Amino acid sequence: MRPMRRKDRAVTDPAKIRAVLAECQVCRLGLRDGDRVYVVPLNFGLAEREGKQFLYFHGAKEGRKADLIRQGGCACFEMDTGYRLQGGEQACDYTAAFRSIIGEGTVAEVTDPAEKETGLNAVMRQCTGQDRWTYGPAMLDAVGIFRLEVESLTCKEHL
Repeated sequence: MRPMRRKDRAVTDPAKIRAVLAECQVCRLGLRDGDRVYVVPLNFGLAEREGKQFLYFHGAKEGRKADLIRQGGCACFEMDTGYRLQGGEQACDYTAAFRSIIGEGTVAEVTDPAEKETGLNAVMRQCTGQDRWTYGPAMLDAVGIFRLEVESLTCKEHL
């Protein structure tokens, strides 16, 4: 990933990055579609295993997003929180306060029922703060779960 231009706004403390992730509600997933890019806003959940971070998404098993994920490979993502416009006397004096995360990774469909449950619980934890849910076999079969293995991530804040 390309280095951040505004290093003075970089957040590098892992605990602070996790706190920013916890505040975010929507992740925008970017997928390659031929010579174009398709970006879709999604609810997400974070899971960490063996020193790696994974983002889980849920959605329909059919459609453009699912098709592009099945074609394989790389994806990018963006999420942000705390946006506030800060005024000024002239147009160029305006700025925005925010926290954001941008990253890249490899995305794939999850088919294993146990991992689908892990992914759904991660999404529900992010959305509701709770992660002890029960899913029947029919529900697990019906829902599409997608996992992005985070390969690079930067966090930025301007407060």
